[in-house]
Amino acid sequence: MARQPEFAPKEQMKIAVFADTHDHVSMTQRAINFFNAAEVDLTIFAGDLVSPILTPTLRRLSSPLVACFGDNEGNRIGITGGLRTVGTIAQGPIGVRTEGDLRILITHQLELCRGFLDDARIVIWAHTHRPGISRDSSGRLFVNPGETCGWVFGRPTVALIETNPNDPSATVARIIDLEPEPSL
Repeated sequence: MARQPEFAPKEQMKIAVFADTHDHVSMTQRAINFFNAAEVDLTIFAGDLVSPILTPTLRRLSSPLVACFGDNEGNRIGITGGLRTVGTIAQGPIGVRTEGDLRILITHQLELCRGFLDDARIVIWAHTHRPGISRDSSGRLFVNPGETCGWVFGRPTVALIETNPNDPSATVARIIDLEPEPSL
């Protein structure tokens, strides 16, 4: 069974999702500014902060943070300590159950979810740096927010999910393009 952080938000939620920041402070700040302006209820991070350098930026979040480590974090102790005031971070997969009984599974690498999907209605993953949204044959929503850093593909992205606990198939996700940094 995946770990389940304690979290009980309102039933209908707006969830921000991001990943693969790779220590890019200014793009992470743009993502945080967007999430705060959108008044999200929960922020999910799907891995690859890389180092504690982003913890002061993440402390500016207006919503609770639930995060998993990726495959590039070097100082996990420093990252964990730095994020204590804003949320939780652990090795994925991590399970989150909302007050409306919506089950979300968070991981960096999708293949790590084998055996953990159970009754998860939303699966958040990253690692590829390519944004994508899909559903499987059971209607389970898969969301990859792409890369917040924008360094690999030149397209910094995040995702926004709006849940509908009464009808999980009506939960909507979309990819949001962040304004890239100007070229030198």
